[in-house]
Amino acid sequence: MRWSSDGTLFVLMVAARGSGRWVMPKGWRINGAIPWKSAEIQALDRAGAVGHVGINPIGRYRYDRIMPDGAAISCEVELFPMLVERLRRDWKYRRTRRRRWFEVAVAATQVEEAELAEFLRKLSCKPPQRTALGSLFSWFD
Repeated sequence: MRWSSDGTLFVLMVAARGSGRWVMPKGWRINGAIPWKSAEIQALDRAGAVGHVGINPIGRYRYDRIMPDGAAISCEVELFPMLVERLRRDWKYRRTRRRRWFEVAVAATQVEEAELAEFLRKLSCKPPQRTALGSLFSWFD
């Protein structure tokens, strides 16, 4: 997430490789990594995002991931807050992923997952203040 100069909250979304739909940067939990560290690595790999990640999840949502053989796997995604300091020009999936900043209320209209859309709508109604890192992350508890 980031704020514009007028205080508007934005979230970074990436296009899914297969469908092109807008999703949060995410991936499988990395073996041996603590969850928030795994989220930090996935944000860098999927979106080239560098910043500070909170250690507690701020939400969860479920979706069905369609595998190459057509099987659906039910996945639960934990959402960790990340204050994005910068976007790298060169990142792991830059050739297969588009990224875009969305105002949080608009992001809610762009995602297919109902639980994620609901989370984003709530976030748009009560956005955290752009304050000290600890204060921001405690807002989500």
